[in-house]
Amino acid sequence: MSAINDLIAQIEDEKLRLRIDEEVKRLLKQKKFGLVFEEHQPEGLQEGPIYPTLQVMDQVQHAPDKSLWHALIEADNYYALQLLAYLYPAMVDCIYIDPPYNTGARDWKYNNDYVDSADQYRHSKWLSMMKRRLLLAKKLLNPRDSVLIVTIDEKEYLHLGCLLEEMFPEARMQMISSIISKKGSMRKNGFSRCVEYIFFVMFGDSSPVDSENDMSGTGKESQSYSPVCWQYLKRRGTSHGATRKGRPGLFYPIFINKETGTFHSVGDSLPLDQNRKTLVCPNGTWAAFPLRPNGEEGVWQVQQSRLLEQLEEGTCFLSNVDESKEAAQFLYLKSGDREKILKGEVLVVGKDETGRIIVENSENGKKVRPKDVWVMDSHDATHGTNLLNTFFLEKRFSFPKSLYAVHDTIRFFVANKPHALIVDFFAGSGTTLHAVNLLNAEDGGNRRCIMVTNNEVSEQEAKTLTKQGFKPGDEEWERLGIARYVNWPRTVCSIEGHDVNGQPLKGEYLGTDHRQMKDGFPANCIFFKLNFLDKTQVALGRQFRELLPILWMKAGSEGVCPQLTSDEIPQMLVLPENRFAMLADEKFFSEFVEQVNEQDAVRMVYLVVDSDAMYREMAKYFPKRQTCQLYRDYLDNFRINYG
Repeated sequence: MSAINDLIAQIEDEKLRLRIDEEVKRLLKQKKFGLVFEEHQPEGLQEGPIYPTLQVMDQVQHAPDKSLWHALIEADNYYALQLLAYLYPAMVDCIYIDPPYNTGARDWKYNNDYVDSADQYRHSKWLSMMKRRLLLAKKLLNPRDSVLIVTIDEKEYLHLGCLLEEMFPEARMQMISSIISKKGSMRKNGFSRCVEYIFFVMFGDSSPVDSENDMSGTGKESQSYSPVCWQYLKRRGTSHGATRKGRPGLFYPIFINKETGTFHSVGDSLPLDQNRKTLVCPNGTWAAFPLRPNGEEGVWQVQQSRLLEQLEEGTCFLSNVDESKEAAQFLYLKSGDREKILKGEVLVVGKDETGRIIVENSENGKKVRPKDVWVMDSHDATHGTNLLNTFFLEKRFSFPKSLYAVHDTIRFFVANKPHALIVDFFAGSGTTLHAVNLLNAEDGGNRRCIMVTNNEVSEQEAKTLTKQGFKPGDEEWERLGIARYVNWPRTVCSIEGHDVNGQPLKGEYLGTDHRQMKDGFPANCIFFKLNFLDKTQVALGRQFRELLPILWMKAGSEGVCPQLTSDEIPQMLVLPENRFAMLADEKFFSEFVEQVNEQDAVRMVYLVVDSDAMYREMAKYFPKRQTCQLYRDYLDNFRINYG
């Protein structure tokens, strides 16, 4: 190096001397071994800090008794990940992504064509794109127990594996091979492709659970790994027998302890002429009734005596409550599955904290560790295509993942986490959220999924729209984008159980206890579009309405997302159904403290105060709650971390 420095010093032209010196220093910084590629500038991305917000586009509510909500965010995932890293730092249990495979296909963007012919290393553009996003994803994952799952094919699996090893040296990594087409897909001048690869990057204590199926194709072909199926105690359907008038004996109150949110007792069936609002509850309780999403009075599935028996057995349990809606969600076993328990045909190994029995998952009482080659008929890619066709009755998306392949993949890591947070930031057609809903329906879980996808149109549609005089941003263009044309309609249809024309879905889900697709799922989901705010306006406190959805998500996304209809900022908000409260005017602090402390449900408190010392003093009044200084916390996060 000293010789090179001496030679550089002899260059008389100062500009040339400085330029060569800079290039030599740059070369010295490059890696000498491992994955070497040319770092590209962001693909059209904005440099410097951004100040994101979420605009509500739509929502579907098919489970008013459940307080948690899934979310779809329409955005470039690079920006959405910056927002999610602010909302859920080190809090995510599972990230599942199916990124572009860099095949050159242009059916949908991200355009799946990241090879840059000008690069000496032809995969640099794709690797740069992935590295930027994985660096952000790393901030989301819980280092104590979480998993990053990435699917890929032969075009980039070697380079992706090296990249993952470099970026996550603290994790354990394993790659499995999954047969997705036994017929094979032709490759020019090569072997037909039957397989794709799945990388599992496991952090901390994370590891796959054992199951009854080793995934090799020689075991039981089933996606439902429980010998019993939990059902909802509130009767569903629209028949006369599912209403209070049709079955008045099954319309009765279930009393819930106000302080603990646990089961207290059951009451007598109400006569048809008695208004439920006139019922007197035992001290310290409130009454839950079988109410429909539209407020109509339905019925429970069983009589009071049967309910009490099953609660005692653990074949019925309380999974969620919402006093503001008179709603309590119970799950129970129907007669057939209950008989398996009572006759000892299914082994009971204990009870969980809700009182629910825990059953041995395999019928012969043995579990096996899945193998690293998966040969499952249900994972065939045709299942993904056929399922989408049932929703759309036409082709809207190429090569969707099999629902059951995604279900199995994430199940191995969240089966024992009924409240897991799962993120997919290459969400495409929306298979991941669909799989989470199926998993929740099977075991009564309350897992939450956040999906991110852009709203790009296919290359052919872009050409057609351009010829017609349309451009990105026009309604005619945006409605054909992947978020609005594929992901969101699929999400709504799968949750509500109908196709895009409103007709009930036909068929049942594979491997389940004859779960009908027309029944949908008891789930809620909100559709956001990511926008950007002016930091000055935020600092002046003029963008509270725009930030409200972010505050809702940061507090846990519980209850219907609150929205303000005007720019006027309330002096304070106390929203127990959303688990958070906000104080905008210090003059009302005493009243605010009193109201918040009356609501045990409030977990997050936002305080709008400029002085750090004043904020710390005010926060002392909420020792059992998480506090946040608006708008300082938000602005500092994006300025410091992404500036």
